[in-house]
Amino acid sequence: MLNLNEFLKLAIEKNASDLHLIPKYSPSLRIEGKIYFLNNFPPFEEKDLEEALFSLLNDEQKQILLTNKELDLSKEFEETRFRINLYYTKNGLSASFRLIPKKIRTLEELNLPSSLSKICDFTQGFVLVTGPTSNGKSTTLAALINEINLKYPYHIITIEDPIEYVYPKGLSIVSQRELYTHTYSWNKALKSALREDPNVILVGEMRDYDTISLALTAAETGHLVFSTLHTNSAPETIDRIIDAFPSHQQNQIRIQLSSVLKMVIVQKLLPQASGFGRIPALEILVNTSAVATLIREGKTHLLPGVLETEEKEGSILFEKYLAKLYRQGLISQETAFSYAIRPKELEKFILR
Repeated sequence: MLNLNEFLKLAIEKNASDLHLIPKYSPSLRIEGKIYFLNNFPPFEEKDLEEALFSLLNDEQKQILLTNKELDLSKEFEETRFRINLYYTKNGLSASFRLIPKKIRTLEELNLPSSLSKICDFTQGFVLVTGPTSNGKSTTLAALINEINLKYPYHIITIEDPIEYVYPKGLSIVSQRELYTHTYSWNKALKSALREDPNVILVGEMRDYDTISLALTAAETGHLVFSTLHTNSAPETIDRIIDAFPSHQQNQIRIQLSSVLKMVIVQKLLPQASGFGRIPALEILVNTSAVATLIREGKTHLLPGVLETEEKEGSILFEKYLAKLYRQGLISQETAFSYAIRPKELEKFILR
């Protein structure tokens, strides 16, 4: 049988973010955003790789994989946790392994603004960390949750698919639940969480109408709720939540969201000008009275203007953040423009 541990060890040694095992390809690592093949290993045979990957699973997980043709799980190896996605392709059973460091880094260690720490002092409301896949959303959420864990005597409940970061003992109780291992449904787990005396609830991902609705209700009933979406800007995030509901409910949801929302953080990881490592670029929307009014009135197209002008309140437009990173020499001008959502705005800030 293939020795999967050999590939996991290489991923750790090379400081990779991901390991990919796909039939008819040699194993590959994603390092600083780029894929590198380990060509000293021959391409996988379909049967050999399937046998090795099935060895990771219990009987129930095997049945779920065969039924759904994909499965999320986690595995620990040499003090590193791996989030694993198994999936079928035309070549056969394949796998992606995401490396989750054992140590949860602080906001400072992640090069995130210290102003985000104020989130940890909220006692209720809705906080969203959004952005494309593989851009550090889970890592940022873990930093925020762990700061609360170390600072306050709370009950924190996480609902994840699968569990990624494992929180150390702090002042809080942390109850971590994994989909299909500790619960069979996001919605059931979230409904149950409201009866488990939580202060803080982390919903790993809001995938449908019911989960979004329950998360909003949890925030409205006095809990601090964290979650994620795959959106590229703060206005798009607001629109995505509202558009998840039928048209006859959207006005009510605008009112509800404008009341419970605390902050939207959009995060993307950009290659540094030095050529080594990546650095986060953010768009931050703080729900001030002006923002709440625009959400209630369905005028999200005006939010970029608020993001640009309410920096004193903690909000910042993504392009303004890019311009700051460029002026500090942390990213190149080419990188800034290639990642900009609103290139004309960026041009204004850089050429100002």
